[in-house]
Parts: sequence; C-alpha cells; structure tokens
Amino acid sequence: MKRMFAMLLTFTLSLGLLAGCGGKQTAAEEEPASGETTGTEAALSGSVVTLGSTSMEKVMGILAEQFMLDNSGVTVSVEGGGSGAGVEAAGNGTADLGLASRGLKDEEKASGLEETVLALDGIAVIVNAENPVKDLTVEQIASIFTGETANWSGVGGSDLEIACYGREAGSGTRDGFESITDTKDACVLSQELTSTGAVIEAVRSNPQAIGYASLSAVEGQEGITALTVGGVACTEATVLDGSYAIQRPFVLVTKEGQALTAPAQAFYDFATSAAANDLIKAAGAVPVAE
Repeated sequence: MKRMFAMLLTFTLSLGLLAGCGGKQTAAEEEPASGETTGTEAALSGSVVTLGSTSMEKVMGILAEQFMLDNSGVTVSVEGGGSGAGVEAAGNGTADLGLASRGLKDEEKASGLEETVLALDGIAVIVNAENPVKDLTVEQIASIFTGETANWSGVGGSDLEIACYGREAGSGTRDGFESITDTKDACVLSQELTSTGAVIEAVRSNPQAIGYASLSAVEGQEGITALTVGGVACTEATVLDGSYAIQRPFVLVTKEGQALTAPAQAFYDFATSAAANDLIKAAGAVPVAE
C-alpha cells in the first residue's frame, strides 16, 4: 500500500512539473531580439501638407511621388502660393513644411522659423529664341530690368525696345533675382506674372522680351534661350560650384521647437537625405545632401 501511494505521488509531481514548463515563456519568447519587430507595428499613415514656392513644385512633386510609393498609407500634397505664403503657412501651422525659394529673412528667423536647404537652383535669364544676344553681365541685366537700358541695341542686340517680364511681389524667384542683381524694388516690368510657366510663355511669344525663371523650369523648353551670365551657362554643375552668379536655395521651412507629425518627419528625413539626390537631379535642381 505504501509503495502504491509513493508511486501515485511521484506521478502527480511529474505532471505538475511538465505543466509548469509548458506554460512559461522563455526570455526570447517574451521580448523580440534587438532590431526585430513583432509584425504587429502599424504602418506609417496620415497626410503631409507642403505649401509655398511654385519654383519648388517640380522637385517636391517628384519627392512626394516616390515617398508615397514607398509609404502607401501617407498622402503628401504639394501646394503653390509663393515663398511668402510658404513661410506664413509654416509659421501658423497650416502646412507641415513651408516651401521657400530663398533664404529666410532675419525677421522671419527671429519669429521662430527655421530653414533647411533642400537643394540649390539657378535662376536662368531668358530671352526669345530669335534674340541675337546670348550673354550679359549681372550689371547689364540690372541695367535692363531697372529701365536704364531700354533698347536691345544698348547691349549689342537689335534696335528694339526691351520688354521685361518678372514675377509678382512675394515670389521667391523675384526676391532671389532682385537680391542677386541688386535691383530690389527698382525693377521696371512690362508685366508681373504669377507663375514661372507664365513668364516662360510670355518670353516665348515676344521677340523683344527678357525674363527670369528657375533652371529646372527652362531646361528643354523651345522658343527661348537661357543666356550665359558673365560667360557662364546656368547648369547644375555651375550652380553647385558657385561659378554661376544668379542662384538661390530651395528651403524647407519649419517652426522652431514644434515637432513634426510622424509622416511629416519621415518625409522631411527622406527629402533631405542622400537617398533623394537622384530624384532632385531629375527635377533639374542641384542636391546638397552628402
């Protein structure tokens, strides 16, 4: 009898030990190894609003398209309105990222805004393809846009009155052009136009015209000629090495101390990384990330 009781006790204890071993997780089962995921993490989702410089639309459009392909749960919108609108939108929070085709002004930085240079862009000075003038100095360009030189014959061209086309007040392209040529608030324009495309079309349709537009916008355009400035053509290489005089930055504007949303931060990180360089080049701008 005692022997039978001992055997039953041993069997019961063995079952208890087996049950205990089967119900306990190992450390590896409780927590994934470093760098591994459980497979239950939510995919990146939400929307990102970028707004501002129309000159940046091509660059931002190609970056947004690739980012959305890589992150199907995120929508990135690229809206125009000009650099001034982009700076304002970044400041008041109506856009995740403001777009400005100029550096921030001192008063804008003082208000708590920060800039990140995404790329560089040359501002091409363009004339109608029929114009025999092919090269101008910065000083000659300034003289033309201020009205001091009113006839093409004054710079080696035909005896024709010059028609100057430029962008509207608040445009980053205008601000960049006037700052570089030292013609701020002094330009005498035949017409102010509200987009880069409109300037190109106006010059294409008028043999007497001169205007300015982003390098990325004029490449491949027919009916216009991008002048060399001081003998230097407006190309990606000359913009990057600084030899082309009329150039400006493409800037992402954010609010100091204000965290971006997860999708906005991910898009910002992608756009400013070397992984985006080929896309920025394809859009005609010059990347700066290394």
